[in-house]
Amino acid sequence: MGRSVSLTPDILFEDNHNLVLWKPAGLPSQAPEAIPSLESWARDYLIVKYGKKGRPYLGIPHRLDRPVSGAHYLAKSSKAAARIAEQFRLREVRKEYLALLEGQVDPASFLGWSCWLDQVRKIPGQARGECCTAGVEGARPASLEVRLLGQQDGLALFSILLQTGRMHQIRLQASSREMPVLGDHLYGSTREWSNGDIPLGAVGLHSWRLGFYHPIQYAPVMVTAELPGYWPPWAKELAAATEPGEIPERKGAP
Repeated sequence: MGRSVSLTPDILFEDNHNLVLWKPAGLPSQAPEAIPSLESWARDYLIVKYGKKGRPYLGIPHRLDRPVSGAHYLAKSSKAAARIAEQFRLREVRKEYLALLEGQVDPASFLGWSCWLDQVRKIPGQARGECCTAGVEGARPASLEVRLLGQQDGLALFSILLQTGRMHQIRLQASSREMPVLGDHLYGSTREWSNGDIPLGAVGLHSWRLGFYHPIQYAPVMVTAELPGYWPPWAKELAAATEPGEIPERKGAP
């Protein structure tokens, strides 16, 4: 059915070292103390549940953009934070997103997985990025794997594997191909959600499946974050029918 509209996170997975939360669109991952954020919610949760004194430890090895919903990892111990950060660095984490992109696409152009490889950079003095050519100051390679799951009503649903972690990467690379993320007016979206009951600024990008190796036991962990309730029913049906993929093989110790 999908989740209802709320700025309150949910717990998807928790043990002594790991905390994976469902982040609502519109809630920042981190923010100054006076502004509600995923981090502040998680600290309050740890204080109440475990009676912790002072400021509980939280490691944040990755962040989701404010308009993006879905699975977000937090570390409850410094050992977990260091080891998960290393997994992100070595690309051992499966970061799979669902994206609603505007436009009609040719299914013959998206048979199986395709690679999008670009050079991107942050625009100086602005909170946005752009595609550019190699050699431009600040240019860095950005890599995605994309797979078309289906399309309807001028929207295409893609499963996207994030290989690198550049600023606004999926949003930027999709927009550069004239397929902006639904509702992402920063990068050229011209459409609004058909369901008006959505968080302010929400875009059609969702951190769907997060797969990693337990930082202590090293067993594979795969967490799936249900789509928000305001996503179209046909997209939810396609997502539910899609089997999870494999977590990348470990490259680091042990």
